Amino acid sequence: MRIAVLDDDQDHRDLVLQIIERAGHDGVAFPEGASLLRQLQRDVFDLLIVDWQMPGMSGVEVVRWVRANVQDRLPVLFVTQRDEERDVVEALACGADDYMSKPVRVHELLARVTALLRRSYPSSEAKQLVLGRYRLDLARRAAFYGMQMIDLKPREFELAHCLFMQPGRLLSRDYLLQTVWGLASHVPSRTLDTHMSSLRAKLALRSERGVRLTAVYGLGYRLEETKALLQGCDDQQAAPDAGAARCA
Repeated sequence: MRIAVLDDDQDHRDLVLQIIERAGHDGVAFPEGASLLRQLQRDVFDLLIVDWQMPGMSGVEVVRWVRANVQDRLPVLFVTQRDEERDVVEALACGADDYMSKPVRVHELLARVTALLRRSYPSSEAKQLVLGRYRLDLARRAAFYGMQMIDLKPREFELAHCLFMQPGRLLSRDYLLQTVWGLASHVPSRTLDTHMSSLRAKLALRSERGVRLTAVYGLGYRLEETKALLQGCDDQQAAPDAGAARCA
């Protein structure tokens, strides 16, 4: 998961980044609120960890902006020195999902982050992802349309996994490149477009099939379910397992 860390204290910011990255997450640091808000307008994060007392714009102001301007319900964890009851109440009232006080305790931070991610993205633990008549079997790393299995290359499947986990959400080019190819990769932007074009063609992701993949120029890609679901679906379509998550 991709986590933004907003804190003007570099030592504390680095500590939080170290903790979440050791847990397998991708951390991105911001020393002040304005830079985070600018990034949120063109990029995707799965969780925000926010300090309260910041220069220029407080953490509370940042969270209020996020709740007013970010369409997706982005989970927010306050980590701050302010620990009186009225502070906790104000933080939660402005839109934060959880609250913990400094100094950071490693296991508590990881527990709170894990709980927030689990509640916000339950499909990330599913064995299958289902959207319309499409199904991704994560254990077998296989894609299906109805009963038909569709052969995808490893990178194509990883891209499909990202898209099907978050239908309707605009995923930035940077997010997709870093998630699928890794932080250390310097992949040409056209590589992403080539893989997306191949994925769209192989899965036939178009409106008449009920699921559409669209490119948003200069920003990224969005997978969304459309109202034009084909009538008379194949009666032999495989039903998802009980462990499947419907991504709607």
